[in-house]
Amino acid sequence: MAYKTDDIFSFSAFDPAKLTESFREFAEKGGAQSRDAYAKMKTAAEEATKTVESTLQSAQAGSVELGLKAIDAWRTNTDLSLSHMEALLGVKSVSELFELQTAFIRKQAEVTVEQAKSIQDAARKLAENVSQPSKVAAEKVIATFKVA
Repeated sequence: MAYKTDDIFSFSAFDPAKLTESFREFAEKGGAQSRDAYAKMKTAAEEATKTVESTLQSAQAGSVELGLKAIDAWRTNTDLSLSHMEALLGVKSVSELFELQTAFIRKQAEVTVEQAKSIQDAARKLAENVSQPSKVAAEKVIATFKVA
């Protein structure tokens, strides 16, 4: 029995053109996926930058508002104290002194409660405004992952 060497070494099923085509398709698909991933990362980075800028602007505006409220509270308290001192200079009896002092303490307590509420509301608003951009950005990211 004679064997033909042509039959042993022939690769009739192997087609280099098909291999080249498959490799090209694989490379193109990988390139497209890489471009898509890069575009998504670029968009995410741009959105993150916008979020940080928005957060910083909100924080700055809120800090200014809190500062103004603190200055207003200080001014009000100073005015009340000076008015009280002026009233004390005109006191003619111990009972009048106690009456002025009681009224001053009551007024000061009311004003302090109002100021605390006002500053607390401003601080809460600041916290909400500062956290809102991050919350929206996180929701976008989560929605993107749910879609993908």
